[in-house]
Amino acid sequence: MTQPLLELKGITRSFMAGEREFIALKGIDLSIHAGEMVAIIGASGSGKSTLMNILGGLDYATAGSYKINGIETRSLGDEQLAELRRDYFGFIFQRYHLLAHLSALHNVEMPAIYAGTPETQRHSRARELLTRLGLAGHTTHRPSQLSGGQQQRVSIARALMNGGEVILADEPTGALDTHSGKEVMRILAELHAAGHTVIIVTHDPKVAANAQRIVEVCDGEIVSDKANDSVGLDAPSEAPIETRRSGARRLVASLGLFKEAFNMAWVALISHRMRTLLTMLGIVIGITSVVSISAIGEGAKRYVLKDIQAIGSNTIDIFSGTSFGDSRASAIETLMPSDVEALNQLYYVDSATPVVGRNLLLRFGNIDLDAQVNGVSDRYFKVKGLKLEAGIAFSESDARRQAQVVVIDHNTRHRLFGPNVDPLGQVILVGNLPCTVIGVTADNKNMFAASKALNVWVPYETAAGRLLGQRHLDSITVRIKDGQPSKVVEENVNKLMLQRHGTKDFFTNNLDSIMQTVQKTSRSLALLLSLIAVISLLVGGIGVMNIMLVSVTERTREIGIRMAVGARQSDIRQQFLVEAVMVCLIGGMIGISLSFAIGYLFSLFVKEWEMVFSLGSIMTAFACSTMIGIVFGFVPARNAARLDPIEALARD
Repeated sequence: MTQPLLELKGITRSFMAGEREFIALKGIDLSIHAGEMVAIIGASGSGKSTLMNILGGLDYATAGSYKINGIETRSLGDEQLAELRRDYFGFIFQRYHLLAHLSALHNVEMPAIYAGTPETQRHSRARELLTRLGLAGHTTHRPSQLSGGQQQRVSIARALMNGGEVILADEPTGALDTHSGKEVMRILAELHAAGHTVIIVTHDPKVAANAQRIVEVCDGEIVSDKANDSVGLDAPSEAPIETRRSGARRLVASLGLFKEAFNMAWVALISHRMRTLLTMLGIVIGITSVVSISAIGEGAKRYVLKDIQAIGSNTIDIFSGTSFGDSRASAIETLMPSDVEALNQLYYVDSATPVVGRNLLLRFGNIDLDAQVNGVSDRYFKVKGLKLEAGIAFSESDARRQAQVVVIDHNTRHRLFGPNVDPLGQVILVGNLPCTVIGVTADNKNMFAASKALNVWVPYETAAGRLLGQRHLDSITVRIKDGQPSKVVEENVNKLMLQRHGTKDFFTNNLDSIMQTVQKTSRSLALLLSLIAVISLLVGGIGVMNIMLVSVTERTREIGIRMAVGARQSDIRQQFLVEAVMVCLIGGMIGISLSFAIGYLFSLFVKEWEMVFSLGSIMTAFACSTMIGIVFGFVPARNAARLDPIEALARD
């Protein structure tokens, strides 16, 4: 005699009901050969459903041996049992167990997805099966758009998707009217005639009468196992529905399986839009905060650095003495114009300018003002980055001939001339020296340099020869060539000056150190603000985990259905992880878009500076979204994968 396809020996299944043990099956011995049509009949609570679940690999036996085609199932894990369910069994449930958010076509092809069948092949086979079962015009309909009989036929097509060598039908007509019930039994008879092994679990003797063999179960034991002589064994009159195919479905690589997980996750997300939006809300807020704060921080840093650069961040000032506040500095008169000429010869130096200054009286008409009068070279305005809003600066020829010309600042213009008088060409007294106004510097809105102080500039030679009678310099300002390292230039300036003076009677002040301090402070503030934003991301991640956990609870029956049609624990885990990552990535994209929108609105109301978005912050945001999806999606995914298929299918 041939080896049974399904063979049970001494199968016992017990459950704990509180503190008591309930024995559902008691030492069941049963053999079913390929091609048989068997009915397992019994009253409610007799153990027939438990027997079917063990036969289909949905449940474990507490004791005994169960072999499928000679394979002992007792030693198999969840993954191997899922593969057996996928390759050998097709389930037809009393309550259909179709996924409400999928069309008939997609419900039917679900087992093939987990089997790795290429998309075109499974679409073709699903349409073929639905056509053979009279549902050619209903492939795009969802279960709610189908009658009970149509839904059961969709369930039958799904059972046949991977071949369905063994069809397990649990009360297949229980939820149907008489006509639909007869139609389903006719289809099952055709499947049997086509070579499928059909096992029907029912309490209805009329349904059981369609089987070749009737096994009666009572109180967990088989009380009768007999042939049904009234059923003939004629060969089918039509071509059989295609049986289980060979391993073509295993040709799809893991990348294809991931793609299918992505597609299923996308369908699940758009089918529950409100839940999806609530899930990603925290991520949207968190990513928006991270990107916006980063952009604000970068914009603020650039704004501050721009202001520092405007007052000469690439300049080095040389003063007499040892440091600021040196009481002996005023007595040191060693800074000379020749030092300026020597500094101008250095490769690293763009230009150097002498500076002498003193508070003197300015007079125009009947207006007297105290102002800082500075004697500088024609290069001074370039060195300090001062721009003129009117007129011109004095030239080198003006300096050589000690021209009595003056450039005044915006404050001086306002105080001396008011808004209605053009200062250019006007003659003012600087001390006792009449000078012609040839230029006016622009109003300086720089946060570091802005001041109400009055400043005017005359050629150094004019100041030294005609105003102050002072040949030595108060200071020298050196402008560094673009792209040259500030620290190296400062070292070379110190070396040259030390060689010329023979002693360290001067000190330098490099404004680049201010920039470095500002940058360091900006980085610290950006880090602090980013940490605050990361907290919001963590809160969003916890929100994702909580709602995904709720989603697992809501979708318990769906998970059970997927497991019944062949999904492994790893497939379920992967799907929920992909869903979590997709939610976070979509939330991340929305958050980044909102950040750009905030940046646009910011630019409308704040004109002084703008938010600066960097590729690094955007990539970091995407990385954060992905990591949050993986980290906070793992627990819900694991919980979903660990669900018991029997309990999951029983959940409403």
